[in-house]
Amino acid sequence: MSFKGKKIAFLFPGQGAQYIEMAKDYIENDSELESVLSNFDTSNNVNLKKIMLEGPESELKQTKFTQPAILFHSISAMKSLLNKIDIKPDYVAGHSLGEFSALVANNVLSFEDAMYLVHKRGEFMINANDNTPFAMAAILGLSPDKVKEICEIASETGIVVAANYNTPVQTVISGSELGVNKACEIAKNEKAKRIVPLKVGGPFHSPLIAKAGKWLSEEMNNIVFNNTSIPVVSNVDASPTCNPTTIKENLTKQITSSVLWVDSINYMINNGVDVFIEFGPQKVLTGMMRKINKRAKIFSIDTLNDIEKVKKGLEDL
Repeated sequence: MSFKGKKIAFLFPGQGAQYIEMAKDYIENDSELESVLSNFDTSNNVNLKKIMLEGPESELKQTKFTQPAILFHSISAMKSLLNKIDIKPDYVAGHSLGEFSALVANNVLSFEDAMYLVHKRGEFMINANDNTPFAMAAILGLSPDKVKEICEIASETGIVVAANYNTPVQTVISGSELGVNKACEIAKNEKAKRIVPLKVGGPFHSPLIAKAGKWLSEEMNNIVFNNTSIPVVSNVDASPTCNPTTIKENLTKQITSSVLWVDSINYMINNGVDVFIEFGPQKVLTGMMRKINKRAKIFSIDTLNDIEKVKKGLEDL
């Protein structure tokens, strides 16, 4: 499936990349995409299209809306590129929520089913925490192993885990407010470059939302997961799989597991991927890539204006 002798991977971002008027150009220029969004709104008795295009930001930030909004934007970007150039990935991968987008890209999930699942996933991730005060924070400037060690020490005070291994110098922690605050205090003493508290709706990728994994698993049992020949590199073990049963199991585990993003990217590079294409709002993963491997070739598509530029870049490979 390589393109011009190059191995290609499609990448999809997770939560936090949303913005007002996201996907506006795709919606206005493609009636099929607009129809997917309108049908989603009708089926789920929501107004995601209005929230995406007009806000308010407080609603767009609600996880149950953020997740389908980002997935819709990502898949719209991918479909728009594929309308212009015949290219298939050798691997797909997504950061947390983005793994569902990746499963649309390799045809394991339909666009509509993925939108529905991440909407429910967003609800589950908020509702699963039993009123435990929670927090998340990004630790910059310490190694992933050091942050993991800090979390283990801080766990004596309260639940805290390394949630997202984003780059070799940025790890996000998640858990109880007590645990996260203690870990931040230790990280500061360990000379972390920066500690950034994150405004989130729940303690994502921590044991505090374990019930969400159970609820998501039950929901996925009602959805068709197709066979695929294009492996998804899973967040939970940074390993490729094409098996629908394994894919579902990994999506359940992912709710409380760490996102092994650095390992996932390194796996693909070590297995011959020459070119990465990021589809989705704000080009977040492209920024991470520059911290993981400066030599990796990556294109990114946020808006419709990016399509021709990326198409030309691919044709010039």
